[in-house]
Amino acid sequence: MKYSYMVVALLGLIPCLNGEKFPPNLVVFLSDDMGRSESSVYGSKEVRTPTMDMLAANGMVFDEAYVASPSCCPNRFSFLTGLMPARHGAHPNHSQVKEGTEFLFPLLKAKGYTIASFGKVAHGAREFEGLDFNSKSPRNMSVAVREWFSSNELQEPVCLIVGDRRPHVPWTEEPTYDPSQISLPDYLVDTPETRDHWARYLTDITGMDKEMGRIHKIAQKEFGENFLFLFSSDHGGQWPRGKWNLYETGVQIPLIVSWPGQVPNGVRTDAMVSWVDLVPTLIDLAGGEIPFDIDGKPFTGVLRGEARVHRDRIFTTHTGDGVMNIFPIRSVRIGKYKYIENLRPDGYFTNHSDRLRKDGAGAFWDSWDEVAKLDPMAAAIIRNYYTRDPFELFDLEADPKEYDNLARNSEYRDVMAQMKKELTEWTESQGDELLPHKEPYLLTEPIPELRK
Repeated sequence: MKYSYMVVALLGLIPCLNGEKFPPNLVVFLSDDMGRSESSVYGSKEVRTPTMDMLAANGMVFDEAYVASPSCCPNRFSFLTGLMPARHGAHPNHSQVKEGTEFLFPLLKAKGYTIASFGKVAHGAREFEGLDFNSKSPRNMSVAVREWFSSNELQEPVCLIVGDRRPHVPWTEEPTYDPSQISLPDYLVDTPETRDHWARYLTDITGMDKEMGRIHKIAQKEFGENFLFLFSSDHGGQWPRGKWNLYETGVQIPLIVSWPGQVPNGVRTDAMVSWVDLVPTLIDLAGGEIPFDIDGKPFTGVLRGEARVHRDRIFTTHTGDGVMNIFPIRSVRIGKYKYIENLRPDGYFTNHSDRLRKDGAGAFWDSWDEVAKLDPMAAAIIRNYYTRDPFELFDLEADPKEYDNLARNSEYRDVMAQMKKELTEWTESQGDELLPHKEPYLLTEPIPELRK
């Protein structure tokens, strides 16, 4: 970071808050379609994510972080607005927010921040309000970031937002992981094709992690220790039970925050937070005012070690994605219980992965169909993928993989009733019409073939 002598002198006069220079520089790094479990920080013994390890050792790991929606467009707009999808209006993927929807980054701009976006931050790397600079290419962001710093006379504070496209499909062609040696989640059918694609997916995660390390080094060079670094992913990977699903593998995501001297090192928290809370937290740390009528709220107290709880319930929503996925779902998590309403259980759950079947994406599905002809377990995995019960209730402590649907158990009638009431009241308060964006593909008919 380059300064004039006058700027350096003025910085010395800025009052401190709990010892830090105020306001801090802010760095946000987002991955695209990365499952939480596919990292060493969150339990994987195979995936190499050294930058995440470093951030975790020097910051706070959130074990109960959630997206607003497990689909790129609605969730990224929730990040940018602090609003849940029904309120900002971009409920299905590849849609636009309602006219008049206000974005949050202008509030940082008003506090004197220079705001620069590199790669995929908004869906499709769109411009969004408050930006001073937007580099849309989702590749080699660190090169563009270095060039931006070297070619501009910048004064602190700076908000730098970087979005890597990885591990979004298509995955890299050459894996650095041995497909024969990796472990597969038990909700996948174990075939050579699945292993090859999973190895390629993990390779992209490691590649994303390396790029994040380069961005972190740039931040250290430019800001010294006066910067907060936040890493997260927009939802789970494009795998069954991941993206487009409200199971934990789709909506629970990595979130790590480091800030030298301000956020404790090597700490984990079970405070529940949502993606709508991320930017309100940055605004709060910058000394800005947060709009009272948004869904997001800052978890500054958790970061500072002053609070252990942030939210007592988490709501997540999904509506659909064009003609590929037409399956509206809503859910609420309270304590150990998770309740899901599949609003159109008379339709198939299907999406790009099983319908397009491209190399580097869903090509492994052909091998699943072949195995399922003789293997009842493979056939059950496929059947459970395409069809859902109207209501699902899970005890996440006893059943973290969400395989035992307690909605069928009369002993949980009272829990079901309370969770349903909570979800109904919330959707009504959101103005959520609970409708699919298109007519679903009904179970009474074959899934229609895609037009060539």
